[in-house]
Amino acid sequence: MALSRAERFVALVLRVLSRACLALLALATPAAPRAVPAPRRALLLLPARRLAARLRAGKVTCREVVEAYVERIREVNPLINAVVKDRFEEALQEAQQVDKLLAESPGDEYLEEKFPLLGVPITVKEAFALHGMPNTSGLVNRRNVVATSDAAVVSRLKQAGAIPLGVTNCSELCMWYESSNRVYGRTNNPYDLQRIAGGSSGGEGSVLAAACSVIGVGSDIGGSIRMPAFFNGVFGHKPTTGVVPNEGQFPNARGVRTNFLCTGPMCRYAEDLEPVLRVMAGPGVDKLKLNEKVSLEKIKFHCMDHDGGSIFVSPVDKEILQAQKKVVEYLESELGVQVQHVAIHKMKYSFQIWSAMMSSKDSDGQEAQLFTDLLGDHGKPVWPLWELLKWLVGMSSHTLPAIALGLTEKVMKLNPGGNAKLVSMGKSLQEELEALLGPDGVLLYPSHPTVAPRHNSPICMPFNFAYTAIFNVLGLPVTQCPLGLSSEGLPLGIQLIAASYNDHLTLAVARYLEKAFGGWVLPGKI
Repeated sequence: MALSRAERFVALVLRVLSRACLALLALATPAAPRAVPAPRRALLLLPARRLAARLRAGKVTCREVVEAYVERIREVNPLINAVVKDRFEEALQEAQQVDKLLAESPGDEYLEEKFPLLGVPITVKEAFALHGMPNTSGLVNRRNVVATSDAAVVSRLKQAGAIPLGVTNCSELCMWYESSNRVYGRTNNPYDLQRIAGGSSGGEGSVLAAACSVIGVGSDIGGSIRMPAFFNGVFGHKPTTGVVPNEGQFPNARGVRTNFLCTGPMCRYAEDLEPVLRVMAGPGVDKLKLNEKVSLEKIKFHCMDHDGGSIFVSPVDKEILQAQKKVVEYLESELGVQVQHVAIHKMKYSFQIWSAMMSSKDSDGQEAQLFTDLLGDHGKPVWPLWELLKWLVGMSSHTLPAIALGLTEKVMKLNPGGNAKLVSMGKSLQEELEALLGPDGVLLYPSHPTVAPRHNSPICMPFNFAYTAIFNVLGLPVTQCPLGLSSEGLPLGIQLIAASYNDHLTLAVARYLEKAFGGWVLPGKI
């Protein structure tokens, strides 16, 4: 599909502005990176499953565990600004109740079955309702909104015994890949405070990497679980569409976007993804085949190094390509498999396909909800051009990325014919990938073209999220897996993609790669 003259011009302007913008930001930002201090308590370095097992065995009290995490958050949150509202007092009270239950427990086996996450501290993206906590999604108009109930997944995690410590930052209305807004400010990357934590679940990514939490609740409509997981060197899983409930988050999807929004787990350790996903999915978990044993030697691995050269997206960093190459070499040498290198032409149009499908009508002809309507939050829709003028003189209550997205939305509606072709291309790409992957295939693909960029620089390369976003509109399960640190001490990673409902494959490969490449690395360790 050839680009129009206007699209080529826009891409050229963006590339020139991107380079100029990045050069200016590099000059304005101090050179020396600064990471958060390493955790001092061994309790903070245990996976959730092992932590729960130690609690059941009476080797540690729940109060000790919660106190250790509270102490850690108080130590580093002033640096990363990830937890925007805590519930420490309530968490400590719940810890005492857990300790009482453990003292009176009828048996370890019973507790593990009924409360698999008993006593495990978690954090929740602020976009999800957590009773008694704010639920603004970074929108100034909602700064006084307090949740009076729990989102569906939050309720399930609580019922499984998890203890929420607080809610974490996100981008305005969860639609940008830097977590910064006018309600809570900006979240920093624990590996380098001058870098972004990603978005929109950036608070979760940051808090997990900084050892302030072991399990996080995230949502993903364009990479909002996987980009923060990548930038912060942790694991994140976007499940197959339609299995984990999205109810109880703001904004929730409407129309065709209900097929693209996914709620899923973010974890420091790969072994925790599956048990948390089981809790989140509830009755729908059987669709994901998590009980099926995976033989890694029988998986058909495919690898794609980049999207084919989209002019809207940055080239993939050499170190990211090198990390992916090491994964391919390891799989081939250790498992004896042959990784098939593929070039899927339509991936070159990932950004355009995602944009067109996000704004398309559903099967009932219902229009997708306008972002400008969401910005108004049930009031008058926001006029983005007027809001931009207000922003230029410091009078807007919205962030520049949110305003820019509103403008982009208006522009996309000017070409309905082109959008229809892109939607058709997206459906064709979905069929192509489902056929390629089949019941036993996994695709290796970059999580993002660059390592975590400096603050504010995403506005200079706004469409780089296409590397994750394309899989939302395709409905495929994807696991982001960390692969150590770059020469700058920033996390590297890879996306593992399977056909619909084959989440068990990507989770199994993630566990395998964690053992081979080390998984999460303490911030500050190069």
